[in-house]
Amino acid sequence: MSEMNNVSRSKLHGLWALTNRELKKWYKAPVVFALTLIQPIIWLGLLGNALNLGSLVSSSSITFPADLASQFTPQQLGVLNQFFSGLQNQILTSTFGTTSYISFMAVGMIAFTALFTTMFSGMSVVWDRRLGFLNKVLSTPVSRAVIILAKVLSATLRSMFQAAIILLIALPLGFEFGAAFTPINILGVFALLFLICMGLSSMFIAINIRSTRIETPMAVMNLLNLPLTFASSAFFPIDRMPGWLQTVANVNPLSYTIDGARQLLINSTIDYSKLAIQFGYVGAFAAILTTVGIVLSWRFLNR
Repeated sequence: MSEMNNVSRSKLHGLWALTNRELKKWYKAPVVFALTLIQPIIWLGLLGNALNLGSLVSSSSITFPADLASQFTPQQLGVLNQFFSGLQNQILTSTFGTTSYISFMAVGMIAFTALFTTMFSGMSVVWDRRLGFLNKVLSTPVSRAVIILAKVLSATLRSMFQAAIILLIALPLGFEFGAAFTPINILGVFALLFLICMGLSSMFIAINIRSTRIETPMAVMNLLNLPLTFASSAFFPIDRMPGWLQTVANVNPLSYTIDGARQLLINSTIDYSKLAIQFGYVGAFAAILTTVGIVLSWRFLNR
């Protein structure tokens, strides 16, 4: 009897039950699960290969005018072609940190999938309110903070699973690990992903916690989806962006997540001091937003 009382007094009482409920809505709907993976696969397969940036600086894409080419011997032209062929890898490496753009983009797609998945956290609060489930949960001894944490945790677990699938799919599409990669680096990537998902999911729940209309989270998703994605390093390095966009991208937590994951997965070297800053920034973002979500749940989550 005392053990039952201890369980009921636990501040995390009911967390797994609510988290499992959220996960069941996902893994018991295989069509929905498949659709969540189709979009990043299309982006990787089509956009990643269509943007064959290496071909722009290859020897086959550079031709000399006839009057200029006539001033060189065939041997000299061969040396120039070899130079431009080597220049291709140098430019790609200096710009993207790897000679494979699809590897650069695949890491960005992991963060994009995390963003897309966590956006639905806010929508689930609205649906639970409209369907009456939220009223039932609020009438139980379960803490309001646990209700929010369950949604955050389920979105985080879904995102991490989908990220693993995307990495596996990217391998046959041309993904290349960097020289600094070791299997233990995968743990660091998932740690970053866990933190960013906690922060993003808490943010979307906090924005929509008082909403009763399904149109509100939809409008929030449409408003924040593209800015958060393209004002980050998901598809292009920040230092090559316009100055005003660099300012925005440099405070975007997605940029820190993506850059940290790229150091661990595709870069030839790892700057551990920079990696520590990236972990610290994303960790602070997760801690602050999760705290805000919990505080707002105490104040505004009601029947």
